[in-house]
Amino acid sequence: MASLSSISEELAEIDGQIADIFRVLSNGFQKLEKIKDSNRQSRQLEDLTEKMRECKRLIKEFDREIKDLNYKNDPDTNKMLNDKKQSMVKELNSYVAMKKQYASNLDNKRADLFEGPGEEYGEDNVLLASSMTNQQLVENGNRMMDDTDQAIERSKKVVHETINVGTETAAALKAQTEQMSRIVNELDSMHFSIKKASKLVKEIGRQVATDRCIMALLFLIVLGVIAIIIVKIVNPNNKDIRDIPGLAPPAPSRRLLWNCN
Repeated sequence: MASLSSISEELAEIDGQIADIFRVLSNGFQKLEKIKDSNRQSRQLEDLTEKMRECKRLIKEFDREIKDLNYKNDPDTNKMLNDKKQSMVKELNSYVAMKKQYASNLDNKRADLFEGPGEEYGEDNVLLASSMTNQQLVENGNRMMDDTDQAIERSKKVVHETINVGTETAAALKAQTEQMSRIVNELDSMHFSIKKASKLVKEIGRQVATDRCIMALLFLIVLGVIAIIIVKIVNPNNKDIRDIPGLAPPAPSRRLLWNCN
């Protein structure tokens, strides 16, 4: 089976970068298991998430390069490249699942911090109620119910406001996420186009250099032929220079003898 470097240097380079990122992700998740502080875990997850985004971009670039070389390769090579891409996608998805699991555990730990202790004043309330008359108990109960109703109304208002703010924030985040996704895709396309243009410029430069060498060689050959022709004309009796095929030697000069009567 042909290696990636023999198929395309760009594919081999992208494959090496993806392999490096996978090693970083593997070491990062192993390190995450040993971290106990939630803030450090959160920062570590953010770093790993950024690496996964970079890996996703490289896999997209790998797929574009495969499609660009599809018509040049035989079916077995194309199958090998597609299997390689699917293996990359599968491995990346496994790291994404691990990241979601760690994020969920981290959220659960943070939720536990907000759980308060149970009521600790039951005994004091019983002692206070035992010293009141029935009328005082009724008035105190009504007052507590009014306070509770007001607190419930305030809580409902806060909940409604929180829901409205959360809905607006979710809509804004969704729009920003879609916009960022479009920007990332456009940047990936621009990066791929720039690489292809650079490769084309290099090929054109090599062709121009080859054409110049050929022109210089032809020029030297023409100069040599002209020099030989000039020497043969100036010195036709020079036997050291062979006759050029297709070029007749100059005719010898003849003298006409006139008989004088």
